[in-house]
Amino acid sequence: MATGLMGGTFDPIHIAHLVIAEAALEQCGLDRVLFIPSAHPPHKCEGGLSSIEDRIAMVRLAIEGNDRLELSDIETRREGKSYTIETVRELRAALGPNEHIYFIMGSDSLTQLSSWKAPKHLLDEVQIVIVRRPGVNEHEADPEALEKVLILDSPLMEISSSDIRRRAGEGRSIRYLVPAAVESYIREKNLYS
Repeated sequence: MATGLMGGTFDPIHIAHLVIAEAALEQCGLDRVLFIPSAHPPHKCEGGLSSIEDRIAMVRLAIEGNDRLELSDIETRREGKSYTIETVRELRAALGPNEHIYFIMGSDSLTQLSSWKAPKHLLDEVQIVIVRRPGVNEHEADPEALEKVLILDSPLMEISSSDIRRRAGEGRSIRYLVPAAVESYIREKNLYS
């Protein structure tokens, strides 16, 4: 089996996340992609985040109907910061040594990989798959990391969760930026107002 991992705050999950997951399924020959909402992201201030319950609910709504996209709440069951290497090791133990694990990240994250916990161990544990982000030069990343990555051929989409939060907070439309069910959830829960 081959499993892709997409971690993030998903505050909210948006269309670009889903497009990337679909491209990874197809181009990397994955059996599934696990969406892993970060419970306590080490590189972000948690004070401004929606609750993990709301973020999980939005992911669940976004992937509904695609049996190759799955939600994992693995990081919500662990105390402390949500370090990727710990998540990968826990999943490796659960999935077994024959599982091929692909970690999908934006090129912006790749350029910051050296600031992550145990980046060299992460490179040994998984196949890194990067998605190009507008305005980011992935060649600024650690050359050792660059040697070990696959670059996904995916449309460049300038959609960001922070922009969606801002638009929702201003009462502007977020239609077509997030799945319709996620848009309804945001409106019903009055998130980002």
